Amino acid sequence: MDSVCVEYKLQTLDAGAQNLLKAALKDPRAVDLEKVATAIVDLSLKDSSFCKEAGRICYALIQEEAKDANRTVFRRNLLTRLQQEFTVREETRKRSVSQWVCLVNFICTIFDYLKVNNQPMAALVQPVYDCLFRLVQPDALTNEEEVDCLAMQLHRIGEQLERAEAGRMDELFYALRDGFLLQEGLSSMARLLLLEVLEFRAGGWKLSDTAQQYYYSEVAN
Repeated sequence: MDSVCVEYKLQTLDAGAQNLLKAALKDPRAVDLEKVATAIVDLSLKDSSFCKEAGRICYALIQEEAKDANRTVFRRNLLTRLQQEFTVREETRKRSVSQWVCLVNFICTIFDYLKVNNQPMAALVQPVYDCLFRLVQPDALTNEEEVDCLAMQLHRIGEQLERAEAGRMDELFYALRDGFLLQEGLSSMARLLLLEVLEFRAGGWKLSDTAQQYYYSEVAN
């Protein structure tokens, strides 16, 4: 995969992390893939802007592993580490909302990128839903960072999630609607984001040109 290394935006990482990921992308067999998985998760929990790049890297490494039917070292270690972080998610949120938001971003990114027979990994469907349900709880809805995360992830993977399990998406949007209508202390930006997401799903996971122009002009203002 040497030729693709230059396509990844790794410049923001320290030299050690850059070298490790570039080596893994060049030849996964030449590096400790458990260490690589740990590094990717650790970096993603510190910097939400790295999550999309992390998803691309994970996808590339798993695709490379798939060429050898008996080799799933990276995927196994990645999912194990995600499970560990998911288990302590409430402690993470209490310690740092920003780190919790990074965790949600990363789990959703992995859900978006990693597919089995062109379908989302079944093992990730419920954890992703659990994260999004946490973001519609009253204490999260009064935090703009969490509301922004909720809106962003529903835009990115909402339609995929609904196809995977429509019943839970209905429940999520009942809670989201109730929060929008009944929750006290919502900021004007949080209300705008929630209303936009409600309209987004009602429109079949897309916005009309008029609605898009309205919401994005409001955000800009």
